[in-house]
Amino acid sequence: MTGTMDEIRPTAGLQAVNLQAANLQVVKVRIGSETFALDAGMVREIIDPIPTTRVAGARSHLDRVVNVRGNVVPLADIRERFGMKPEAATADTRFVVIEVEIAGDPVILALVADKVFEVTEVETGTAQPIPKVGTSWRPEYIKSIVKCGSDFVILPDVERILN
Repeated sequence: MTGTMDEIRPTAGLQAVNLQAANLQVVKVRIGSETFALDAGMVREIIDPIPTTRVAGARSHLDRVVNVRGNVVPLADIRERFGMKPEAATADTRFVVIEVEIAGDPVILALVADKVFEVTEVETGTAQPIPKVGTSWRPEYIKSIVKCGSDFVILPDVERILN
């Protein structure tokens, strides 16, 4: 869910100052060693891991499907896209079922998360560019880095990651 808060507040000098702040409601998840913030508006549900079926010839980050409420849903593991090694599921692993628009069409898929933390808000006004040194992230897969409390979280470009 995306929210925008615009406020016009008169100042002592009777001038109007636009105090625009954009907040984005997100679901914080950990994938590998990184914390990502998924736009809560794209998240349909969060489920415990369920049996998967391999798809021959599929791209490595989308090589399985799962049955979500009777529907065949691709399962994405985006670790590879960020240069992370595969990891075995743990008690904290969840499948985050999301809806994204790919090539103009809505697509429902499940995303493997090592842990789902919480639904919270981030201020998009705190967005920072991706550091050019010191990271192994592919910048084309990241919209920005935003502050969430005292930490920074990654706003991924899910459409690009999956496409």
